[in-house]
Amino acid sequence: MATCPMRFQRPWLLYILHLYILVNKNGAISPDGEALLQFRNAIISSDGILPLWRPEDTDPCNWRGVTCDLKTKRVIYLSLKNHKLSGPISPDLGKLEHLRVLALYNNNFYGTIPSELGNCTELQGIYLQSNYISGPIPGELGNLTVLQNLDISSNSLSGSIPSSLGKLNKLITFNVSNNFLIGPIPSDGVLINFADNSFTGNRDLCGKQINRTCRDDSGGFGTDGQPPTGQNQGGKKKYSGRLLISTSATIGALLLVALMCFWGCFLYKKFGKNESSSIAMDVSGGASIVMFHGDLPYSSKEIIKKLETLTEEHIIGSGGFGTVYKLEMDDGSIFALKRIVKMDDGFDRFFERELEILGSIKHRYLVNLRGYCNSPTSKLLMYDFLSGGSLDEALHGKIDVFFFI
Repeated sequence: MATCPMRFQRPWLLYILHLYILVNKNGAISPDGEALLQFRNAIISSDGILPLWRPEDTDPCNWRGVTCDLKTKRVIYLSLKNHKLSGPISPDLGKLEHLRVLALYNNNFYGTIPSELGNCTELQGIYLQSNYISGPIPGELGNLTVLQNLDISSNSLSGSIPSSLGKLNKLITFNVSNNFLIGPIPSDGVLINFADNSFTGNRDLCGKQINRTCRDDSGGFGTDGQPPTGQNQGGKKKYSGRLLISTSATIGALLLVALMCFWGCFLYKKFGKNESSSIAMDVSGGASIVMFHGDLPYSSKEIIKKLETLTEEHIIGSGGFGTVYKLEMDDGSIFALKRIVKMDDGFDRFFERELEILGSIKHRYLVNLRGYCNSPTSKLLMYDFLSGGSLDEALHGKIDVFFFI
């Protein structure tokens, strides 16, 4: 009689033990989930999408922007475009071994492109355009043998284009335009097939693709767009010297732009007309829109229609260089519109040249100048909208500093 309870207890003990193992196994987040959490932890701000990624949710396939393979439950798509994400791109993304598409464009990412992305050998598309990514293009991207689309345009990338990218034989689209790249475009391999619009906006690139002959001196490049193959280290030193000069010139250009803006403000105060008390946007009869970035889904007609609706209620600031309005488009996107009263034609021409310079510069501490409207009575500068305080608050440490010029 004493052995009967033990006979019935053992199956129950085994059942409880088995249930405990299953719960703990299912309760552990997957390696892909861990990698995504490390990516999330590197982000310092967003529009609220990433807080929805919770560690206690053990299945990352349910997270916004994440798509998994139905059978393997491995992450294959990471799409977080247009979410105001700010921060570096975590190298832990390189642990997503089955990732096929990485779409992080139109955000505020900065830092470098992680070389660890070269471990994601199933990647077919990388879309990092319109961020503030700097540094070189990692040569490890040449390991992505099935890559079909690579867009890293409109960033602040520097250095040369790695020759390893020429080995990506399945590339269909390739865009490195509007960066600070230098040197020869590799002419061996698939990159020879892309037109000049894949490389525009990089002043110091050369090669057959853009019909620009590379220098062929003792420390320069050959006319075929390839770097010298000799072992002479003097050429490398000269190349490094040119890179240093290019970097210094970029910094100098930023300082020059700031100086020009302050000078323009001085001229405006000294010679400008008094701004009319009426704030109705006079954009009828010959108003024209000039946009510096092609990533906004609005026609000139749509923008002008919105400008006509601005009233005094939309004013969010004013100063010595104009009045700032809050402009909201139909899709919910918000921009800051700075209105500057027109002056003499000579100053207008000078001003337009400076706007072209500002529109070509991207930096995470400079608010993006998207374009401007040339109206009969004023110039209307269209910036990305950043909620926050004034420059005085920024200088005293209340908010992050962003130069709004």
